[in-house]
Amino acid sequence: MAQFFSLHPEHPQPRLIRQAAEILRAGKLVALPTDSAYALAALTGDASALERIRRIRGVDERHHFTLMCRDLSEIATYARVDNAQFRLLKATTPGAYTFILEGTKELPRRVLHPKRKTIGLRVPDHPVVSALLEELNEPMLTSTLLLPEEDLPLTDAEEIRERLEKQVDLVIEAGYCGPEATTVIDLTSGAPELVRLGRGDPAPFGLQAE
Repeated sequence: MAQFFSLHPEHPQPRLIRQAAEILRAGKLVALPTDSAYALAALTGDASALERIRRIRGVDERHHFTLMCRDLSEIATYARVDNAQFRLLKATTPGAYTFILEGTKELPRRVLHPKRKTIGLRVPDHPVVSALLEELNEPMLTSTLLLPEEDLPLTDAEEIRERLEKQVDLVIEAGYCGPEATTVIDLTSGAPELVRLGRGDPAPFGLQAE
């Protein structure tokens, strides 16, 4: 049975943040709200949690995972970022964007796209996630909580606990979490490329919604 924490959406309780961090450090899997949709989260070094996310999502090794980072300096540790890319990131983070970038050797090979050696990176704009990242002092490996055969991510914490009670270890509730996933921007080819339109406005990248 998954544990269930109710956190204040603006001022999350430090005690529960510490407990959630301890659960992640123990190699467990957490469902948490973000500034876009709910996500599944684990620590980067945990191979078994990675496989659990793939099973829940119904995806293979070509699925791009997202590294949730506290800030831009952390992104620069785990991805190769040139000056032009950095300026774009600085102008649009934190926010509901995921950026596809080439990973660095700081990341285990298993979390990178097997052919492209890329990964998704983002700096979320959500007080609960920000507090958890600060407590962990390292990024979280995440994936949108979108189940196979469904069109939209799950948004209700009680429903998530009911449907995934034996597949995740903790569900965090912190008020309303919308159904829109992040907007995904590929920055690996020079000009930004829109991969998925979500909550984030693509206009800052010179892109338009189809």
